[in-house]
Amino acid sequence: QVQLVESGGGLVQPGGSLRLSCAVPGNIFRIYATNWYRQAPGKQREFVASITPRGSTNYADSVKGRFTIARDNAKNTVYLQMNGLKPEDTAVYYCNVLGHLWGQGTQVTVSS
Repeated sequence: QVQLVESGGGLVQPGGSLRLSCAVPGNIFRIYATNWYRQAPGKQREFVASITPRGSTNYADSVKGRFTIARDNAKNTVYLQMNGLKPEDTAVYYCNVLGHLWGQGTQVTVSS
């Protein structure tokens, strides 16, 4: 069974930073784009960012200029660097590949 493993969530004050990590099995990592989604309480899951194997990136308008997605090909890992965090960024963040493969999620809470 394919497993995506996220880490790096936590509690941070507004304006702070966090970096999330997603470990992806190598055979998938090298071929398919990796995506980050998030789901806040009472809201639908929404797209945050994606990166292709060649490094092309795409971001939701709400995070452009604050979040950066990157990949480490030697570690089969995708990162989401989140700067300038706002309370509205509070959510469970999920790693996703192929549309139907999901990690367990990692909680990000932005609060003073």
